[in-house]
Amino acid sequence: MALLENVFQGNFEQLVEHDFELKGKWRENYFHNNNPIVVELGCGKGEYTVGLAHLFPNKNFIGVDIKGARMYDGATQAANENLTNAAFIRTRIELIDRFFESDEINEIWLTFPDPQMAKPRKRLIGTKMLSLYTKMLCNNGSIHLKTDSNFLFRYTEEMLKANAITPEIATNNLYKTLSNNDILSIKTYYEQKWLNYGLDIKYIKFSMPHRTLIEPTVEIERDTYHSVGYGAQEK
Repeated sequence: MALLENVFQGNFEQLVEHDFELKGKWRENYFHNNNPIVVELGCGKGEYTVGLAHLFPNKNFIGVDIKGARMYDGATQAANENLTNAAFIRTRIELIDRFFESDEINEIWLTFPDPQMAKPRKRLIGTKMLSLYTKMLCNNGSIHLKTDSNFLFRYTEEMLKANAITPEIATNNLYKTLSNNDILSIKTYYEQKWLNYGLDIKYIKFSMPHRTLIEPTVEIERDTYHSVGYGAQEK
């Protein structure tokens, strides 16, 4: 990872005290253009970051994950293919505001995050984390969620409803509803696994306002299988 020029690894102790050196300067000092910046949080093997970089050459993409062994696959592919609009950051997502200045990001992708059914404060699409994203996402910037979890999909729907946010797209069967969409050509490792298990893929896209959000009060039925790990196993 240290030998890849498209990978940046922040030191935890340093980031607690100081911002990352490229904060506010990604377009100027790394991508060398003024194109929109799209960040994938929890990028895993980097399939989506690399795939989106191929599909949209006029946007800059940055994949973020703490697990370097997985990220190495996508970062190596991007380097080998000379994808100058793709980069990767290895860090904890709760420190992501150390890497980006206010209004520096245009879009955020969350691809198959852990639903965290028992821990709402840890949900990557939860109100606590969304408040973190607003520190760097431009006002009404787009957030995309792809998930196999019906619980997480329903939670997101109810959270948006509680905050009077109307999603641009919300479907509980992506491959049936958006059959001609470019994003369907990209499948992550986990996505293909869930499809092989016969699970429907859910997708929500919405604009994120710069204001405090409230948690939904509706009780949401939990998934009956483990959405992450080695397989869709019954509890």
